[in-house]
Amino acid sequence: MYRNLSRSLQTLHVCLLPKKGFTLPKTSVLNTLRPTSLSSSSRCLSTNSGFESEGSNQSRKSINYAAYASATGILAAGVAFVTWCVNKQEVAHCKQKRTPGSPVDKLPTYTTEDVRKHNSLKSRIWVTYKNGVYDVTDFVASHPGGDKIFLAAGKSLEPFFELYGIHKTKEVMEIVESLRIGNIYDTKPIKIEDAYKNDPERSMALTVNSEKPFNAEPPLSLLADTFLTPNSLFFVRNHLPVPVVDDKMLKTYQLEASVFDKQDTKPKHVKSLTLSDIKRLPKFEMDATMQCAGNRRKEMSQVKEVKGLSWNCGSISTAKWTGARLTDILKAMGFKDEDFNKKYIQFEGLDVDPTGTPYGSSIAMEKALDPNQCIMVAYEMNGEPVPADHGFPLRLIIPGVVGARNVKWLKKIVLSDEESHSHWQRKDYKCFNPSVDFNTCDFDTAYAVQETPVQSVISEPSASSSVSADDGYVTVRGYAFSGGGRGIARVDLSLDGGETWLNAELDNNGQSPYKSWAWTLWEATVPIPKNKKKLDLVCKAVDSSHNVQPERIEGIWNLRGLLNNSWHRVSVKVEG
Repeated sequence: MYRNLSRSLQTLHVCLLPKKGFTLPKTSVLNTLRPTSLSSSSRCLSTNSGFESEGSNQSRKSINYAAYASATGILAAGVAFVTWCVNKQEVAHCKQKRTPGSPVDKLPTYTTEDVRKHNSLKSRIWVTYKNGVYDVTDFVASHPGGDKIFLAAGKSLEPFFELYGIHKTKEVMEIVESLRIGNIYDTKPIKIEDAYKNDPERSMALTVNSEKPFNAEPPLSLLADTFLTPNSLFFVRNHLPVPVVDDKMLKTYQLEASVFDKQDTKPKHVKSLTLSDIKRLPKFEMDATMQCAGNRRKEMSQVKEVKGLSWNCGSISTAKWTGARLTDILKAMGFKDEDFNKKYIQFEGLDVDPTGTPYGSSIAMEKALDPNQCIMVAYEMNGEPVPADHGFPLRLIIPGVVGARNVKWLKKIVLSDEESHSHWQRKDYKCFNPSVDFNTCDFDTAYAVQETPVQSVISEPSASSSVSADDGYVTVRGYAFSGGGRGIARVDLSLDGGETWLNAELDNNGQSPYKSWAWTLWEATVPIPKNKKKLDLVCKAVDSSHNVQPERIEGIWNLRGLLNNSWHRVSVKVEG
């Protein structure tokens, strides 16, 4: 049970770092549990990549953001509680055999006004969910997300679950219910504007992994049909609701950039360019492939459970991007040479979480300034304005780097000696060895994922399909890609699980093998071996630096299910 509850830590928006040696006070309302010290090994409780916050400039006006933000903190408090439950007796007590939020006999009844009064450490901090009242006071002092908990003081958790229904899991609700102190009956239904109501329409052909926020991939059978992926079939990875950028906002829209020193209280040398200014800069076009760091996570979960959206092999797509080079934009803004001595360049989008914190990322300054890296700010995608789902009006394109760093709806650039403080830069999109779990990981010591490793996938035939022996041949097709500008030198294909190999034919992507930003499509038509009832198809790619895909998932398994580039395997029946 403890392990199951611990896994629910993925659903949180922040990492909890309990103070070393903290124990639950004897005066706690939860004093039926024996307090136990928290070890440093339980310090890292991370997030599910699919658990994202909401925000758009329009929707923020109509939504109680404090409630949403505070709910994140409350769940964080609930999860912190799990770390105290370290033996079977305590865990058994944590697991409540009742419907979360339902009335509980023999518990006191409180009113809405009662709950509102409990909004500080002095008065104790209470929150509600349906007919339940919960006291989280004893966690605030030891909880680094305490400021978020204070935002929730005297309020309801229900707005949070309205926004993130996919995370209203049994495990999470058990944790919340463990903080129960009473009942409430005079609450009124909370009317909440749907933060996602202005999201754009999407193609029905996409396979949806989550609705809110929207995440979807094209069918693998369609993915490798064309070199450039149609905009309607390009995979969608949203961490937050799509910001509304209408004509009125475009009139005042500016891309802002500044320099920020650690000791400063506000940015220096603030510069800006309008969308028209950027479009007047030298036009730069580039075919580039975008791949989510979680591509092929579903296969990794089949070896051992990981946390995150269950991507198949389709969270990768290629487009022709048109825009301006990042270096030209920075030059046009008039930054001085000394400004570029900073270690990092940070990027922020218009999409924000309930506290107003934007999605963000960062890369090393030397990479950002290298013209050979072809980093650009795009305003067109496949000859059309960048669609809303993909970052209108401006999307950062860092070719060969995982999609998480390619900030959509780009609004701000910051030159700094620090990495972005964004949750997705510091507390997510990082890899650990296969023996590390969420109780032993330390995100602060791990490198942020940047360039993607060499990858290849069979798109046709599909898994569990069949071929006819009478045809004599089978055509196998797929894609291959490697990050960092490394082209594909070879794709090896096997029909017998890797015992013997042959070379697939590569469709040249028109780019230098040492400055290659787009995938390579490949194909092989091979004889079907006689007397075979099954073909165990396997592919593996080799890039221009002779990096090759690893054979097995086990050696690269990681708790977030990132960068799965193991041999891709498809079993096909032979009929006739």
